[in-house]
Amino acid sequence: MHVYSEKKSVPALLGPDSRENEPPRDAGEGAGGGTPGFLLSPGREVHVSGSAELSAPPDRAKVTVHLRSRKAEASAARSSVTRRLDYIAQAARQRGGLLENNVTVTKNFSRIDNAYKMEAEVCITFSNFEKMQDVCNFLVEKLDSSVIISPAHFYHTMETLDALRRQVCLAAVGSARQKAQDVCQLFGQSLGKPLLVREEEVKEWEGHHENHITNCSDSLSLQQRLQNATVYVSSRIFAVFEIKGERKRKKTALLNVN
Repeated sequence: MHVYSEKKSVPALLGPDSRENEPPRDAGEGAGGGTPGFLLSPGREVHVSGSAELSAPPDRAKVTVHLRSRKAEASAARSSVTRRLDYIAQAARQRGGLLENNVTVTKNFSRIDNAYKMEAEVCITFSNFEKMQDVCNFLVEKLDSSVIISPAHFYHTMETLDALRRQVCLAAVGSARQKAQDVCQLFGQSLGKPLLVREEEVKEWEGHHENHITNCSDSLSLQQRLQNATVYVSSRIFAVFEIKGERKRKKTALLNVN
């Protein structure tokens, strides 16, 4: 997971009578020039923006195993599929360390012409991708063409996505606060408490913009599918911080005089 912060605008030191969303003006506006992009005044606030971007790889993978049998007798078709189902469940427990609630089985039994057809589908959910690869390789080796294993489908749990959204918002706030702190230090001021923090924009997407792979999912490698399933979230916030210190220095000076 990485953080990307971007300073998009020069913050402004504003007076107490300025409006919250008033755009920055030239320091010499109305006075024949000055440094463009920010306003210096004997004010008590600093307005800043902050942004951040975080990413999280998928934390779950679902693998689907298809198997079928067609026999002249119903019991033979059912027995053939049942034996393989038991073998798959055993492999998931022993090699994948999975519990029963991580394995879902659906069955379908039908009669076609003079034969009986038994089909089954096993959905296995993994949180450990190395064990997932081990189980899939083991099933291919032992069961060969009697089963069809679909490419893994990677996804995120809601807990992971919620945590990512919270973290990117906090990272954007931290970026804005650091910017405000730097500006206050530049002008010999001390940063005070936040007066307003507002999240103005949130974006979320899968796969990196520059490296997103659009080939058929069946032809992608494991790492390419992981990359495509990685979620990115960006946040941009606006914040207003109090500028402190000047009033305290005035009070100290008065006390010293008295």
